[in-house]
Amino acid sequence: MSTVNPSPLWQPDRQRIADAQITRFQAWAAEQHGAPADGGYEALHRWSVTELETFWKAVTEWFDVRFTHPYARVLGNRDMPGAEWFPGATLNYAAHALRTADDPARADTPAILHVDETHEPRPVTWSELRGQVGSLAAELRSLGVRPGDRVSGYLPNIPEAAAALLATAAVGAVWTSCAPDFGARSVLDRFQQVEPVVLFTVDGYRYGGKEHDRRDTVQELRDELPSLRAVVHIPLLGTEAPEGALEWSALTSADVTPVYEDVPFDHPLWVLYSSGTTGLPKAIVQSQGGILVEHLKQIGLHCDLGPDDRFFWYTSTGWMMWNFLVGGLLTGTTIVTYDGSPGYPGTGAQWAIAERTGATLFGTSAAYVMACRKAEVHPARDYDLSRVKCVATTGSPLPPDGFRWLHDEVREDLWIASVSGGTDVCSCFAGAVPTLPVHIGELQAPGLGTDLQAWDPAGEPLTDEVGELVVTNPMPSMPIRFWNDPDGTRYHDSYFDTYPGVWRHGDWITLTSHGSVVIHGRSDSTLNRQGVRMGSADIYEAVERLPEIRESLVIGLEQPDGGYWMPLFVHLAPGAALDDALRSRIKQVIREQLSPRHVPDEIIEAPGVPHTLTGKRIEVPVKRLLSGTPLEKAVNPGSIDNLDLLKFYEEIARKRA
Repeated sequence: MSTVNPSPLWQPDRQRIADAQITRFQAWAAEQHGAPADGGYEALHRWSVTELETFWKAVTEWFDVRFTHPYARVLGNRDMPGAEWFPGATLNYAAHALRTADDPARADTPAILHVDETHEPRPVTWSELRGQVGSLAAELRSLGVRPGDRVSGYLPNIPEAAAALLATAAVGAVWTSCAPDFGARSVLDRFQQVEPVVLFTVDGYRYGGKEHDRRDTVQELRDELPSLRAVVHIPLLGTEAPEGALEWSALTSADVTPVYEDVPFDHPLWVLYSSGTTGLPKAIVQSQGGILVEHLKQIGLHCDLGPDDRFFWYTSTGWMMWNFLVGGLLTGTTIVTYDGSPGYPGTGAQWAIAERTGATLFGTSAAYVMACRKAEVHPARDYDLSRVKCVATTGSPLPPDGFRWLHDEVREDLWIASVSGGTDVCSCFAGAVPTLPVHIGELQAPGLGTDLQAWDPAGEPLTDEVGELVVTNPMPSMPIRFWNDPDGTRYHDSYFDTYPGVWRHGDWITLTSHGSVVIHGRSDSTLNRQGVRMGSADIYEAVERLPEIRESLVIGLEQPDGGYWMPLFVHLAPGAALDDALRSRIKQVIREQLSPRHVPDEIIEAPGVPHTLTGKRIEVPVKRLLSGTPLEKAVNPGSIDNLDLLKFYEEIARKRA
């Protein structure tokens, strides 16, 4: 990794820096709390991690967090795991998400703009959303739902899902959701762990121009979840409610002012799930207060979103980015919910939605950006994106070619925010900073309050070298616990078994000497050849530039004889053939752009690359299959998007045995 600071791809102008909320926050925090007035973001970040309690106190004041009972101190215990935030404080997440409805000037403006595959936006105003949440919260209480009970949603990304989450939070219950493209087994692997008392569900969904009926799956969920007291039917496809189910319209018809349960700061807000490719998914519990203050910081200061913005992120309710998107309501921002295929009726669909909704921040996946590049989509030519200030990406590292393509094809004066975090914290460790330059292939900086470092195996910090992503101080949105992990063993072993008291996330990163961050992929699937470590993401970025390669998967396998086998599986674009010429070009690209040591031993055509249900390539289960582990032990079948693909890799292992 070069330590030379190249010319940035983009630099915010003076006006943008002056107008950014983070600039105003720094000036105010300098006056009120002793933050550095000069030195820009780097100085502010240093202060935020060295004066952790003062920083988070400042965040709560800046965003007017309304504690219904005051806190004794900011951080009662800072040990990890087990950090205790704002002990003594009470509040309610939903009360903060809906307070814009109290402003007469904003009450009848959109809180949500909903879009389906017709791409015709449908507004839900702040007052309408508040009325629905109030009515629904009252009905949940009448059904006997109490603080701490679990409420589940088998729902697409529709306004009803956001309203159900907020009503659940209003009564102090715990929300959890899955997308309706998840099969019954995948949903039950998640919901059976938490035993929900209410299930919100649709009859089906529309995707790629087709209707997908899910009534049989819903019935299976009802049969297999004995904890359910009520099922709420949302007729997305227009069918009647099944026997014994309640109608959504009946539960939301009364325009009732919400009653918000005062809950402790660390009261559970929701349960998210890890990918769970081996064994049951981890059921990750995050708190009302922790998510509230983390999302205010991330959405307000880092994403620079406020009442004049429209926030669109392509996501499903089975991915933490949906929870993050709903968090846009906390800053008074209009959120854009989209229910449908990311590429229907054409690859440019998400750009069309950004245009139709006037999105100011458009978030998507790195994979979508690269798909647009390969499909030769021309966003600036074909869509009016004049309101888009920022395009943000996550899910996997955005390759350098993705940065260049966005710069060239959307707008030269475009803030490109590649961000990285995780379900585990429902936020970002590093990414968007509106006042910093953007360098190709790099995340702008670590987040405020996040002491992000790259460590070597001995726990020594590294600069301009690849190391383990660690966080050395607690973040408010770190899990308060895992569900059904009474002694905390599974939680501890997931993040704290390598460096005691320090969060190890499982990614390889480089912190550059000019303050940016480079993500190299998962450290548990590292390619370690002849002592030289490389992240799989670096291989994918190089190989998938070739137009013949749709997607790839690289695995490094330690052999019993001490050798190392490194196959590269390639899923070809239509019409392409894996001949000797293409094999040579693939090897040449890796040799010249990355490392001669990481040229694959074999290049194998595959029918596809398996992913988790949230779209991440699965490397570790495939590695286990290739090592001879039986399929049923190598992977949790309910966590994979296409189980049949794994049979191909299992067959490869059988032939090698």
